[in-house]
Amino acid sequence: MSTTQPSPAPADPIPGRIRAKRSPRPGTWISAVIVVLLVLALANFLVTNTVFDWGTVATYILDVKVVQGVGWTLLITVLSMVLGTVIALTAAIMRRSENPVLRGVSWAYIFVFRGTPVYTQLVFWGLFTVIVPKIALGIPFGPEWFSFSTRDYFPAFWAAVVGLGLNEGAYLAEIIRSGLNSVDKGQSEASKALGMGNGQILRRIIIPQAMRVIVPPLGNETIGMLKTTSLVLAVPFTLDLTFATNAIANKLYAPIPLLVVAAIWYLAITSVLMVGQYYLERYFGRGFDDRPGGAGPAKRGRRARQRAVNSASTTPKNSLPEVEL
Repeated sequence: MSTTQPSPAPADPIPGRIRAKRSPRPGTWISAVIVVLLVLALANFLVTNTVFDWGTVATYILDVKVVQGVGWTLLITVLSMVLGTVIALTAAIMRRSENPVLRGVSWAYIFVFRGTPVYTQLVFWGLFTVIVPKIALGIPFGPEWFSFSTRDYFPAFWAAVVGLGLNEGAYLAEIIRSGLNSVDKGQSEASKALGMGNGQILRRIIIPQAMRVIVPPLGNETIGMLKTTSLVLAVPFTLDLTFATNAIANKLYAPIPLLVVAAIWYLAITSVLMVGQYYLERYFGRGFDDRPGGAGPAKRGRRARQRAVNSASTTPKNSLPEVEL
């Protein structure tokens, strides 16, 4: 009867090499167990607590008024951010200008709109048609050529957009200015040496590189603007998501389920905006991306250059190993 002998273990190709093992980390498992228990307790609280009334939440999550409120909220958010970005870019360029008058005007605008609460500003713009009932064009202290009533051309919707846009522009102006200042001045000097004008340098050299710094806080401000639209009742504008859910809650005498409905919609929209912000950051961060967990473009570029050097056979075979910083 033949017996099978166990095959010998393969010899270590590098004798004397130390086989390192990771040290145990019990803290990871303990924290994971605690988190799981807390999540289960929270889920049990949400399911068993009758105050949330999930049946009412399911009934009104896709209600016509609620969906229309979502649409109005998104429209106000987009228009306000577009207006705020245009104003902020203009104010940031004025702050960088050599003209002291332009710098002073930009500073005064930022000072006023950053120094007063957004709710107060929205109330002011809601009363704009009372403060300025008519706008006329003509010769000062002389005859008027034509005039129009502000009530006819400045409804509550546009008052909300203008109020939010002007307030947001004051905050974005400093963000954009810091992004423009992050580009090395030597690039502007080199562009001028090539015969490029100031406007061309700004459009083709400075702004594309500054976007890497501007996009992350710009995405955060967009998410903040989405939630700030809940204050447009101060204008008053009564078609946004918050007012729509509050109106239904007042009819049903059930404020908590409708608050949950509004929270779910805000979370869903915020999640989409966060995904878009991630891809924008990755696009404008090409060449600077060194996030852990994967080789970024900069690291892949270094590896490609190293492979090109190795394939050229211009280095000795026993060269020093590659060290990635």
